[in-house]
Order: sequence, then C-alpha cells, then structure tokens
Amino acid sequence: MDYDFDLLTIGAGSGGVRATRMAATYGAKAAVVEEYRVGGTCVIRGCVPKKLMVYASRYGEDFDDAAGFGWHVPHAKFDWATLIANKDREIARLEGLYRKNLGGAGAAIFEDRAVLRDPHTVHLLKANKTLTAKTVLIATGGRPWIPEEIEGNDLAITSNEAFHLKDLPRCVMVVGGGYIAIEFAGIFKGLGSRTVLVHHGDEVLRGFDREIRERMRHEMQKRGIDVHLKSSVVSIRAHNGRKLVRLSDGTEQEVDEVMFAVGRRPNTGGLGLEHCGVELTSRRAVAVDAYSRSSQANIYAVGDVTDRVNLTPVAIREGAAFAETVFNDAPTAVDHVDIPTAVFGTPEIGVVGLTEEAARAQFDKVDVYKTAFRPMRATMSGRDTLIFMKLVVDGASDRVLGCHVMGESAAEMIQCVAIAVKMKATKRDFDATVALHPSAAEELVLLKTKA
Repeated sequence: MDYDFDLLTIGAGSGGVRATRMAATYGAKAAVVEEYRVGGTCVIRGCVPKKLMVYASRYGEDFDDAAGFGWHVPHAKFDWATLIANKDREIARLEGLYRKNLGGAGAAIFEDRAVLRDPHTVHLLKANKTLTAKTVLIATGGRPWIPEEIEGNDLAITSNEAFHLKDLPRCVMVVGGGYIAIEFAGIFKGLGSRTVLVHHGDEVLRGFDREIRERMRHEMQKRGIDVHLKSSVVSIRAHNGRKLVRLSDGTEQEVDEVMFAVGRRPNTGGLGLEHCGVELTSRRAVAVDAYSRSSQANIYAVGDVTDRVNLTPVAIREGAAFAETVFNDAPTAVDHVDIPTAVFGTPEIGVVGLTEEAARAQFDKVDVYKTAFRPMRATMSGRDTLIFMKLVVDGASDRVLGCHVMGESAAEMIQCVAIAVKMKATKRDFDATVALHPSAAEELVLLKTKA
C-alpha cells in the first residue's frame, strides 16, 4: 500500500522532534503534527522557561551576599513584566530553531490537532483532511492536572498558566511536593511573593533520598516558605478579588494565586487510540516494549506519554532509539537505569543512582559516606546554608550505587558524576581521583569515613 508518509509523528516535543528529524535524515518521508507550538513542554512551558525564572529568582540572594564581598547594590528592583517578556522572546527564538531544524531535515510540519481513525490514518481536525502513514509515533507528552473533586478547582492554575501571569502575585499557594512544586515555590519566594507550600505527604520530594528530602524542606523553611505537610486543599473560593483556600486541617489561607503541581498525566485523551488497538496502562499511558513499540505493530510511542522516566533527555534518547530501530535497521533499546536528574530549587539538588533506602532493600551490605559543610562563598556572605553530599556504596563490591548532592551547582556536579556511576566506578576509583581545590565538588573524592 502507498502511504502519504513513512512516518507521521503526533507531537512536536523533544522526543517527537528528535525522532522525526533522524528518520528524515535516514531517508524517510516524515511529518509531525502539533496543535500548539513546536518544542513541546520542555521548551515552551517547562524546563527551559522554568530555569530562566529560577535564575531570576536567585538574584535577590546574590545581591544580599554581595555585601560580604564589598559590593553594595542599593535599591535593587525587580520587574515581573520584563522577565516574562524576555523569557517569551527566548522561547520564541528556540521554537524557531526547532522549526528550522525539522525543515532542514526535510520533515513537514502540520499545525493541527491529530486524531487517529485507524492504525495508518490520521485526521487533522482544523484542516479537515486525512493523512496516511506506514508508521505512527505518539509523542504527545504529559499534562498537568487539578483534582476534580476540589470545590472551586477552576480558580486554580498550573505551571502552564504560571509562566504567563500578568503580575507577580503578592501571595501564592503552591500545592504539591515534587519537582515542579519545589521549583516554583523557590521561584515565587525568590522574586518576592509570600509563598505557602501545601503537600499531602509526610515529606517533600517522594522517591528521593530521605536525608535530601528533609534537608530540602528545612532549607525552604529557612528562606521563609511556609510549608504545610500532611495537608491538602479542600476548597477554593473567590473572596475580595483574591482566593480563600480551605485546607484539610480546617484552616483557611487567603492568597492571590493557587498553583497545583501535583503531578502530570500522560496526554492520551482524544487521540483516537481506542480505534487502533493500542493498549494503555492503568495511568492511561501508552504501553510499550523496550523498543517503544505499542500493542499495535506500526504504532510507537516515546517520552512522557509512555510514563517510563519522565525527563526531557530520556524522551530525546527514546526518540533517537526509535529512529535507529525503525529507519536505520539498528534495533536500539534505551537503558533507563542510573539516569541523573536535578531539582532546580533553591538550593538545587542533583542525584544519580539509588537512594540509601533503595540500596539497603536490594543489597546485603551498604556503606554510606556523607558530609555537610558551609560553602566557601557563605563564609564571606554570612548566609545560613549548607552543601550536603552523600555516596551510597555496595559494601561487597565497593561500587558506587548512588550520589546525592544538595547545594550550589549540584546539577552541574551530578552530570559529571553520572558518567562514573554509569561506568560502575568504585569508591576506590573516587578515592584515587585527585581533588580540585578549592571547590565544593572536591569533597566527593575526599569522603573517607563511613557514616
């Protein structure tokens, strides 16, 4: 059968764009359908604009710290409108690059909503036309959500809207305890908002090492974020131009904005997958095998829509592996073990490998090496903060199973350490590495005493 395209990708996020570009360079007639903007969550309303706003939020502390080094910055003033306008300009530039790269590879872009009619047929709603493809790739990512059972949930926002608020809220409540909640709480507080964090769990950052979780909460509280654990939002109602929020403990808080960051859901609704025999998981993600193939032989899926490891670099790696497998005759499976990740809170966190708790559940003997120290910069600025580092080691083989860092430049450190962890480096390898002085990272190769 003749098809319009060899590959039709639904979703022009990081994974979908990488897969489509590579398939086109391998000679496939490829196209991508995107209903919003090219670049996906990460580029348009996720990690990239968030990191820019994190940078902005840290200048307040930088100005304060500068005094200890002889610098004086009187009357420093922040302007929200300038930040948002410059952020939007940079995102538009990046979107243009994504479009250019797709076009340069020979791939077509359809700005439309795609719905599958059958395993090989996609209907474009806006253009009211159909396209056929030998292979279909689902790369529609995930979406934030607000629990439907909360009274007045339509008065709340998610991270999507937070990037486009007209004004910086004087007081904001962030609901959640994961990456996005911690990061936005730090952003709003750093920019000057009174910030409340509400989380139903007994500690923030579920899934991270317990010590990292506790230390992060303490750091947030030291910076003035009002943290409410074991608490949840019951209702939201408009009150004098603001929002009156009732919590599960019976207390009420009046704020300007309520931002929910309680997780993301795979974006599979309304795609027509039910017409194609595509199996979904209990969380409504596309179920795939090691090569990202769904239960329908010609339909694949990569990225957050599969709900495996929901990180942009993973989606990119999965998209590349898909293109290698299907269009370059080189079957490639992605290894989802020992993937580094960071939380760009203030301070930031970088981790790779197993937590102490997970290691103890899997290995008979676990050695732990850790340290907490005042960063060199804080000795002059006087800021009350610590850098925390922890190595989790298999006591039998001496292999480093996990590394956990919290403090300035933690993400930059962990990217480099991840290479060693992925290569199964031992604690002896760390010990044999000469320290780079003076740096915070040198402590990672100087840890000698077991905790």
